[in-house]
Amino acid sequence: MTPRKAASRSSSRTVIYAAIAGNLLVALTKFGAATWTGSSAMLSEGIHSVVDTGNEVLLLYGLRRATARPDREHPLGYGREIYFWSFVVALLVFAVGAGLSFYEGIAHVMRPTPIQNPAVNYVVLALSALFDGCTWWIALRNFKGEKRYADLFKAVRDSKDPPSFMVLFEDSAALVGLLIAFASTYLSVSLNLPVLDGVASILIGFVLAVTATLLARETKGLLIGERANQSIVDAITRLAEEIEGIAHANGILTVHLAPQQIVVALSLEFADELKTPDIEAKVSELERSVRRLHPEVVALFVKPQSPSGFKEAIASRFG
Repeated sequence: MTPRKAASRSSSRTVIYAAIAGNLLVALTKFGAATWTGSSAMLSEGIHSVVDTGNEVLLLYGLRRATARPDREHPLGYGREIYFWSFVVALLVFAVGAGLSFYEGIAHVMRPTPIQNPAVNYVVLALSALFDGCTWWIALRNFKGEKRYADLFKAVRDSKDPPSFMVLFEDSAALVGLLIAFASTYLSVSLNLPVLDGVASILIGFVLAVTATLLARETKGLLIGERANQSIVDAITRLAEEIEGIAHANGILTVHLAPQQIVVALSLEFADELKTPDIEAKVSELERSVRRLHPEVVALFVKPQSPSGFKEAIASRFG
């Protein structure tokens, strides 16, 4: 494993471990408060925290499975396991987190009951905000790095590493849910409208549904197969054209198998005077150069081809 891969996985795992610890503490306090006060919104928040904890466990499992070595059945390895489990997490947020919150909220709207001992809710919400806020800050610092805040949404769209932003999304949804639960507790008690507690649970379900939809959209593209960032494509193209004997780099196809695993296919035109052993030597030289500068490239395939042949192949493939 390269130092870059190891650092990326270690950073993701640190964020996930912090999130698991925080969510377990939050879930226990929320369920205790829900039992004591009878608050529907607090029960939904407890369910939300349990779902988040399970999701982080699945992300850890995906990270571990993604490091499995290639075998005969999977010659390019198991990198896409992290994308699969990330997509499963998005589905669970929607189906379990949002679904149960909607159910609990509708049931409470139909049969509203007053919140008992609202002070307990306030204390628990404050503690939950502290725990979730700490894990949110860790996730934000890990994902942001040197990026500007204005570039964060673009960074999510461009990211090939779902765990790095999934915990951030989940914790952001958790903090929004806490604000809703706090407001509903206050309004439900002060206005003597216990139905508002159920409405808050429905709103929390809506927040989770929106979060799950965004996560599913981002991870679906990675699961299907997304190309590498343009900077990597351009760098590999330059490396190919700098090698003497390669007349022209016709084009390049790339796909991410995992955040730090890329497959590259190159169409190259070699000088006419080169013989087969010379072409093989040039390909080996190119492989060494690419892997030295871009160790995330786990497989490099080269196709000797004329520019016209490449254009015809692309036209027939993409229309």
